[in-house]
Amino acid sequence: MLPRDVARAASRYLTTADRLAPGRIRGFYLVGSVALGAWRAGRSDIDFVAVVDGDLGDRDLRRLSLLHKAANVPAAWQALVRARPAIPGTLNGVFVAAGDLSKPVSRIRPLASHSGPSFTRGRGFEVNPVVWKILLEKGVTVRGPAPGELGLDPEPGTLREWNLRQLRGHFATWARQAMSDRPPRKPLLPAHRVALSTVLAPPRLHHTIMTGEVISKEEAAHYALETFDARWRPLIRLALARRLGSPAPDEAAASVDDPRELPRLAGAFVLDVITSADQAG
Repeated sequence: MLPRDVARAASRYLTTADRLAPGRIRGFYLVGSVALGAWRAGRSDIDFVAVVDGDLGDRDLRRLSLLHKAANVPAAWQALVRARPAIPGTLNGVFVAAGDLSKPVSRIRPLASHSGPSFTRGRGFEVNPVVWKILLEKGVTVRGPAPGELGLDPEPGTLREWNLRQLRGHFATWARQAMSDRPPRKPLLPAHRVALSTVLAPPRLHHTIMTGEVISKEEAAHYALETFDARWRPLIRLALARRLGSPAPDEAAASVDDPRELPRLAGAFVLDVITSADQAG
């Protein structure tokens, strides 16, 4: 059963979609933390894959861009009222043509996607072997046939290499920047908060590389505590506490008493995860 806030948000999104683009959204599936049973009210986004009837013209794309803004107004308002720099509860996702669903995931051309404030035509990171595996095995149907009836091909033979490429590319670049004098930031979010929000992602990929299974960030924290060197445990526990909205464990808080050092520490941890994955490969 969907969490009440998720069900309301998805229903509101589809109601708005049906007004702006009547009859176009044939399927709507929740993936990400909702599908993995790790969605947290007030902390998590809501990730989706939307199936569109036919292609999308310029007018349709303009309406989808408006849809993202209009349907997410309540989440943005709650974030403003509570003075949150991020906007939890936002629906982010990708739109794909119904006729493309049976293709191998690497051959699907996304029609559009939106994430945070950005709406992008013709691209969508979410069309990848990891998300397609989640969609096929655990996707939550809000509209349309069950995922198992869609003829999906997540290309399981590419899953391991895809995760390795993400670690060696995106996360290695992030880690090097985190260890520099100008660590990654986001609007209204200091570098140490960005670092903590990133720490649990590479262990997720590492777990998939080693086991072929996709897990949540909370599960990745426990996996990392058991898998990587003990010196990283305070950082991992601090990141998990932040993820859960819990007070930081005394041990973790005491070991990282200067927030300015967190990005550098997080970068070093991520590089250690990448080295471990490379050695396993």
